[in-house]
Amino acid sequence: MASSIHDLARHLNISIGTVSRALNGRADVNADTRQRVLEAARELNYSPNQSGRSLRQGATRSIAFMLQPHPGDQQYGEPFFIPFLTGLQARLAESGLDLIVVMGAPGDYQQERLRRVVETRRADAVVLAWTRREDERIDYLTERGFPFATLGRSRSGGKSYPSLDLDFEKAGSDAVDRLVARGHRRIAAIRPALNLNFGYLFLDGYREALKRHGIEVDPGLIADGFINEAGGYQVTPRVMLSRDRPTAIIFNNDAMALGGCKALAEMGIRPGHDIAVTVIVDTPLCRYFSPALTAFRPSLEPMGRRLAEMLLASLPAFAGPEGTRIIREVWPLELVVRESD
Repeated sequence: MASSIHDLARHLNISIGTVSRALNGRADVNADTRQRVLEAARELNYSPNQSGRSLRQGATRSIAFMLQPHPGDQQYGEPFFIPFLTGLQARLAESGLDLIVVMGAPGDYQQERLRRVVETRRADAVVLAWTRREDERIDYLTERGFPFATLGRSRSGGKSYPSLDLDFEKAGSDAVDRLVARGHRRIAAIRPALNLNFGYLFLDGYREALKRHGIEVDPGLIADGFINEAGGYQVTPRVMLSRDRPTAIIFNNDAMALGGCKALAEMGIRPGHDIAVTVIVDTPLCRYFSPALTAFRPSLEPMGRRLAEMLLASLPAFAGPEGTRIIREVWPLELVVRESD
């Protein structure tokens, strides 16, 4: 049988008000007391009336993750997001919060779904992914004063919100350095379209490294396409048909790399033999392709936990005695050498 808040207070020999404030993450309760209350709540199977509490407090104890699956064969697998969400959910649960995933149709940017989440208070904060160079979702949340954090950087919103991103510039630069060291001078770059910011960051690193090595940037070796297998399949022949075709390709996305490698094979060009292939973000898809694709691996589950911590640090109810903080970080990617380059 579930316990009531009165049972918790009697068990801990503290006031009902202190128990309530601890359960609600109020900053005026010290960390030790909050931990005692949370542990006792689990031990005694305490389960609050969530709907009634939400109406009284205007709080749902939920965080919404806005997921936009890209169209393609793996649209509902999302090998990038599943481990990230595992870490995000685990850390939020430690603070008594639930994670809800708001998923649109493949390719849908979800502005209207985001508005409904905010205007109906379905969640206390949101986490955005697939950030764009200029992102109207960030502008909207900033104007509304609604709490949020982003997986990825953007030019929108200044530095007023927590963000965690991967170092795509350095990965792009390191990929070029590795290929140049192996004798390549004609290096193509294929990235997603849709104004996604990580594609710009990747190209910044790619261009910087080419110039550092005294290699002129050839616009004919840069292509963008839709962020799925079909996008890579469609644009890869474009760079291969240039007058002086590349000897190496860097793909900014695993799905595009799979489609691109299929296009290469149909052209009679063998990845890992006739052309070097590198992928910026590693997923299990890269490991099981033949040849296995050299790629840059992110630490996805720890990233999920860390972004949850950064979001909580920005919320007054969870920030602790030091007060709210806006934390922004960029994490490195680890090179995983395989057979394709």
